[in-house]
Formats: sequence, structure tokens, C-alpha cells
Amino acid sequence: MDNELHRQDSSKVYDYTEVTGDGYPGDQQSLRLRRVPSQVSNQNYHQFNWSSSPAEQDEEGSSGPTRDLRSVPMHMALKRAVRQVQQMQVPVVSSVESWKRRKTKSLRKLKHSARGFLYFFTLWRKYLQKIGGNFGGGVQSYFLFLRFLVVLNFVSFLLIAGFVLIPSIIFRSVGTSLVNITGPEECMDYDPNPQGLVVFYNYFLDLLSGTGFMEYSYLFYGYYNNTMVEDKNFSYNIPLAYLFTAVFYFAFCLICIIARMGTAARVAVATGGSAVGNYSMIVFTGWDYGCLGDRATKLKQKNIHYQLQVDLEEESIKKRAAALTLGQKIVLYSLRVFMGFVALGLIIAAFYGIFEATTFSQERSREEGILGLIFEYLPSIVITAGNFVVPLLCDQIALIERYSPSTTVIIALLRAVFLRLVSLGVLLFTLWRQITCEGDTDSKECSLCHYNHKVYQCWETRVGQEMYKLTLFDLLINIAVLVLVEFPRRMVVDNWSNKVAQWFGRQEFVVSSNVLGLVYGQTVVWTGALFCPLLPLINTLKFFILFYCKKITLFYNCRPALKTFRSTTSTFFFLVVLLFGWGLATIVMVYSLSEIRPSMGCGPFRIYPSMWQIVPKFFSSLSNITQEFLFFIGSQAFSIPLFALSCVVMCYFIALASVYGKSVAQLRAQLKLEGRDKQFLVKQIEQLSRQLQMPKQYAGAQD
Repeated sequence: MDNELHRQDSSKVYDYTEVTGDGYPGDQQSLRLRRVPSQVSNQNYHQFNWSSSPAEQDEEGSSGPTRDLRSVPMHMALKRAVRQVQQMQVPVVSSVESWKRRKTKSLRKLKHSARGFLYFFTLWRKYLQKIGGNFGGGVQSYFLFLRFLVVLNFVSFLLIAGFVLIPSIIFRSVGTSLVNITGPEECMDYDPNPQGLVVFYNYFLDLLSGTGFMEYSYLFYGYYNNTMVEDKNFSYNIPLAYLFTAVFYFAFCLICIIARMGTAARVAVATGGSAVGNYSMIVFTGWDYGCLGDRATKLKQKNIHYQLQVDLEEESIKKRAAALTLGQKIVLYSLRVFMGFVALGLIIAAFYGIFEATTFSQERSREEGILGLIFEYLPSIVITAGNFVVPLLCDQIALIERYSPSTTVIIALLRAVFLRLVSLGVLLFTLWRQITCEGDTDSKECSLCHYNHKVYQCWETRVGQEMYKLTLFDLLINIAVLVLVEFPRRMVVDNWSNKVAQWFGRQEFVVSSNVLGLVYGQTVVWTGALFCPLLPLINTLKFFILFYCKKITLFYNCRPALKTFRSTTSTFFFLVVLLFGWGLATIVMVYSLSEIRPSMGCGPFRIYPSMWQIVPKFFSSLSNITQEFLFFIGSQAFSIPLFALSCVVMCYFIALASVYGKSVAQLRAQLKLEGRDKQFLVKQIEQLSRQLQMPKQYAGAQD
């Protein structure tokens, strides 16, 4: 009897039925497919033509769409067998087609080999994998950002060394240097070399402050001459190379930042900035099948665990925010506005302190010894103290504002970057104000040389020294905090069971403040690169040491963060903040090139009224054909069509992005519908299983 009932049920044929949105929540309609059991049982398996080669399958594409072997729903053993059969077949093709196939295959192998070779030599690859597994993608994004800056600074140094440093060393005794014979003699006085014997500890002070033997070296602007080498077959202009290298250095950094921003933006767009899209990427594409060994597998599992934890926290915060009443929302937004004004007041107070410290430091710059070193480092000390205290207070304010973890990181970044970059701007504004006599070049101090020569005999070197001191002081502070604060705190927390020590606990690795330190350091380098050409090399060494310092403090002194955040959106904002720093440094460079009179006693531009004046002079020395070509490029006949073509290309890419966005939205909607279809099918299977169990129970009761 049971067999008869089973045969009756199995012989039923389920037709296609259309279920509208009334069946379950949702306005969109979905087609429910019931499988017909009476059909051949092997129809669920893909019927693959074993005797046909891939080329023949492409030619037979008229019968249906061609499918790649990887997309065919077959198990792996069967796919391997099909692959072996295809490789055993020798298709009859022409020699040209055979050459094309061999060429494509060879290029593909070369590409994979080069990628594997570069991956093997990737900087800090194992360390980054370990960091991502133990502390999540958010902390790992900081170290990836640090590695990007190390490579960027090192390549920038190679650029500067190839076009400025090495030619200056080679041509210093060979070329001819032009002397300024039209300027006043007082403006050309510049002798930084100390006279007589020098006490030994002064060398250490000079190393820290960039003065003495450090000042008159290839490290700073003032040591470079306006050397010109001219021969029948070769000519090299050091001032022109100095200027063009600085401009190209900024352009190269911008291109690298935009390229990396594009990569980060593609990941953010692919996930849609939501937990659902990120969850799908983690589930379907998150696992790395190249993981070998238990250690790598566990690290990858921990990394995926942290990413899923971020998504759950984001969704729980969104649910709590959606459950707030109108009165609670008004109180929350009012509290956020008030705390925003409090944070702004703290930042303004820090700006005022930096302004006063810089003014006092420049007035006491003639002091010698330890006291003079303290006065020289006073702006750096005040900037570092402000950048340490104010962000801590802003972090406590952010806890009161109750944003989501990712939004908290972004807001903390914006506040801290405003503090740091504008504090650097206040320092530079104070220096320019004193160099240009508060903008009045006709005053008594600036009327003779068009800049304050009595205080700044070589003002470019003085600005470079300030940037050098900021870079060096930032590194020393990081090392001092690691040795004197972070290690003692960990030892006290681990070995002392006092409630106060346990309340403090081990520190968390705050990504926002650490990223901001990198952005600040890179902005200082960009600002001082025109006046201190070797600053990118110094910053490369600084970031290299900083990586190991941060890695040590992360693994030995820090605990995993209680609140994680999404690394996809944060990585993009890290680069946006870095772009702000690049913009500030670009403004400083443009103002220095065009507005301020170069020092008459030092540097490659001593004979020009402005640094940019060398470009028109060089342009006038070109041939007539070259001048006409450059005039044509700068004319309206070339610029207007170029602008129109750029607009057309931009519109095309905007339209393409819109189409891709609609396609992504449709695919997401389709995924949702497929998920609902699967839920519906599961319910139908449950009902059918209950219907099959009821006759069995009834038959058992009769027996």
C-alpha cells in the first residue's frame, strides 16, 4: 500500500504556476517552477559533447549560446576528464591560426609567471596576511596604505635622484654657474658653514635641526647651483630640471593616488556600500583557495570572521536608528550639532597656539645650544601636542554622538585631518608672513631684496629645515611613545590586578589617528620636497621604520578592537584625505614658484625674479618650429577641440557607468527574487514531505 501511494505521488506532474507578490512580501512577480518528475532523470546533468573541440563548439553556436567549461554545472572530476579529451584532440587549423593560439597561450603564461614573481617579492606580504587574520581588514587597510606610501616615496626619490641629484653631482665641477651681478651685495651674502672649531655635540644638534654641516649639503635647496652644461651634442640645465622634476613629481603622485582611488572605488561600488553586497562578496568570493597550511587557513578564517562581524554591527546599528522616535531623533541630532561646535572650538584653539609658537620660535632662532634647539623645535612640539590631545578629545566626543563604526572613523578622520593639515597651513602662513614682511615687500626690511634677508638669507632652505624637523620629530615621537608609553602600559595591565589598570586595559589600535599620522607626514614631505629634495628618501626610511614599530605595538601591546569597521569605504576615504594633503602642498608649491622672490645668494633660481621665470626664458631659446608648436598647443584652436573631445569621452564614461549601475541593480533584484524562490521551494518541499509522511503514519496505525 505504501508503494502504491508512493507511485501515485511520484506520477503527479506539476505545471508552471505564476505566483504574484501576494504570496509573500514584495511587489515584484516571480515565476515558480515545479519540476516534472516524469522526465528523464539525467536531464539535470549537462550533456557535454565529448567529441567536439572548443573551436567547433564556437562554430556550432547557432544552436544555442556557447558556454565556457568553467561555467558548466559539472563536478570537478568530470571537468578534468573533458579537459583531457579536448587536449588530446588535434584540430585542423591553419598555420596563422596556430601561431595566434601559441602566441596567446605564451603571453598568458608569461603574464601569470610575472604576476606570481611580483607576488613573491611583494613587500611585507606575510606580515599583512597575519595582521588581517588577527585584527581584521580595517587594521590591515592601514598597513596596506603605509606600504603604498613607502613605494610611492621610494619611486619619487628615484625620479628626483635621476634628474636633479645625480646631474648636480656630476656637473657641479664641469658646468658653468651664472652669477647675479645686478642684485645688491647684501642680498647675496650667504655662508652657512661654521667658522673655527666646532664642539662635537653641535654635530648632533645640527643633525636634528638641519643646520651647520647639514644645511650646506645636497639635502637642501641652497646647495644646488644654477649650473648649465652646453656642448655641441648635449646640454643640461639644472634649474630647469629642478623645476620640471618638482612639477612632474606632484603630477606623478596625483596619478598614483587617483589610480588607487579607482581600485578602492570599484570595490566599494561592487559591494554597494551595504552589508548585503559585502556579505555576498565574502560568501562567494572571499575564500582564498591558495591558502596552504593550517596557519594561513586559520588567518583567513579569522579575517572573514571580522568582516562578517562588521556587517552584523552595521546592520544592528541601522535597526536601532530606524527604531528611534521623532523626539529621540531631534535630541540626537541636536547633541551631534552641539558636539560638532565643541570639536571646532578645540581645533581653533590649537591653531592659535601654533601661530603664537611659530612667531616666538622665529624671533628666538638666533639662540645657540640646547636652548636654541628647543626654540627651533617649538612649532613641531606644539603641533605634535595639539595633534595628540585634540584628536583624543574628538574621539570621546564621537562616542557621545553615537555614529556607526565606519561613520565614526570617517568623521574622526575629517576632524583630525582638518586639524593637522590646517595646523601645517598655519605654520606655513606664519613663515610666509615673516619672509614677505606680512605681504608688504616695500617695507624697510624687504625693500632691498623683496624678502626679509636679515632673518632669512636663504628662505627656501629655512622652509626645508622646518619640514625636515617636522618629519624627524614625528618619527622620534612615534619611537618614544612605543618605548615609554605603550610597552609600560602593557606591562602594568598584564602584571597589576588593580581596578584602575584593568579599567584602562590594553590599548586599541585606533586606525583613524594612525592613518592621519601617515597623511600628515606625507603632506609635510610634499610641502618640503621643493626646498628639501631628499625629503622623499628620508620619508621612505621613516615609514619603513614606522611599519615595524606599528607592527610590534599591534601584536604585543594592543588588543583586537571592540568595534570593527568596514575596510572598503575606509580605504577610499584614506585616499581622499591624502588627496587633501596633496592639494595643500600643491598650493604651497604654486605660491612659492610664482609669487615670492627667490633668494639671491643661494639656490638654482638666484638670478630670476621668480622661479617660474626660467620657463619663458627657456621657451625663447627654442627653435621657431618648436615655439610655433607649443603656441598652437596653448591656443584656442587646440584647446577648444580638446575640451570638446574630453567632454564627449566623459559623457561616454558617465553613460557607461550609469548602464553598469542599472545592470548591478537588476542583478541584485534578481538575486533577491531567486532567494525568495528558494524559500518558496523549501516551503513546498516541507509541505510535500509532510503529505508523504501522513499516509505512512496512517498505514502504520492500521497495521
